Amino acid sequence: MSPSPGRVVGIAVGALAILAVGVYGPAMLLGPLPEVAVRIDQASAAAPEPAAVALPEDGASAVALVDEEGEAELVASAADEEAAPIGGAAKLVTALVTVDSLPLEADSDGPAIRIAAADYSSYLAYQREGSRVLQVSPGESWTERDVLRAVLLASSNNHADTLAAWAFGSVDNYVREANAWLEEHGFEQVRVADATGLSGENVGTAGELTRLAAMVLADPTLGPMFEGDEGPLAADQRRIPDVIAHLDGDDIRAMSRSYTDEAALSFVFTSTITVADEARRMVGAMTGVDDYETLDPAVLAAVESMQAASEPVEIIAAGAVYGEVESAWGDRARLVASTGRTDAAFGAAADDASVDVEPFTTASAGRQVGTVTVRLGARDVSSALELDGAIRDPGPIWRLTHPGLLIDAFLAGNA
Repeated sequence: MSPSPGRVVGIAVGALAILAVGVYGPAMLLGPLPEVAVRIDQASAAAPEPAAVALPEDGASAVALVDEEGEAELVASAADEEAAPIGGAAKLVTALVTVDSLPLEADSDGPAIRIAAADYSSYLAYQREGSRVLQVSPGESWTERDVLRAVLLASSNNHADTLAAWAFGSVDNYVREANAWLEEHGFEQVRVADATGLSGENVGTAGELTRLAAMVLADPTLGPMFEGDEGPLAADQRRIPDVIAHLDGDDIRAMSRSYTDEAALSFVFTSTITVADEARRMVGAMTGVDDYETLDPAVLAAVESMQAASEPVEIIAAGAVYGEVESAWGDRARLVASTGRTDAAFGAAADDASVDVEPFTTASAGRQVGTVTVRLGARDVSSALELDGAIRDPGPIWRLTHPGLLIDAFLAGNA
């Protein structure tokens, strides 16, 4: 006897009910939950305002810190995109290239350099045109160290030519070797046309001049000439006038100071600032400045603002709220920086905070769920983010009444 239609319907409904209880229920109660939604607090993520480094509007300028390897870490620059005449700062190249080719032993003054008729004629010619010179006489002998001191401290143009011709055979040979040396050492803008800097074709940027200054200070032969560490002069050492000295009463050591029609005032200097209770060497360069009434306040402001900019800035505040997470069932918790972070910004522009939260569905209060990171110049400053409240499981009633969200979460987890 065949079952009646009503019985068939009843059996089907009963089977569906059993399937619903046996499959739907466990699937909803045990299935994955949807991940929390993240909302970033844009106000808290806004970049902090570090102290600015003051640089002049006239000419081009740059300041840098000297690191432990003796290399310049550029901190700030102004109007320094294109190469411009650098004046007597070209003598820093003359000295560096010479000692790289003909290094001096620490306890030696080097070979004797005889002053020839051409050297004397060079001295007379520069003297007539009013350029810086240091007197020489035919037949004299100068040591390599003394000639280097004359080039750097007396900014002597005749000694720069003498040094270049002695070391490389001629000034033209020196120019070729010097530009090859600059390329080899990664200088993209600094190029020389003579040993003195008098030509307007000696060009570079202030930023790359700070690199040269740091290299000079790091050199075991040249650095002590600016540090006062040479000790008492030996009886046979010449007394070289320090004509480039400027602002030394303000603890600023001039490394090059010159004026030419093409370059105007060019000034390369070094000073010391305190960073986190540690003395740090800084270097600076300014080119194309019209007069000392402009230069001197600009140099002092640059050094003072470097010191101010070295003070730690609160980049990330402990307990700062960087956003919020919210579950599909309504639980909320704030994203809180677990640790504060400070750093010396040195005027570097900070980016807005970047918040990265790991995907999750439930979590206890205090759990670290991501990081907040601020890009500061070339450095990243980060702190962990934790929840200030719990995101709990919503319970069976919510699960059973929101199948669509649970199915979407299941599919997303298996995609």
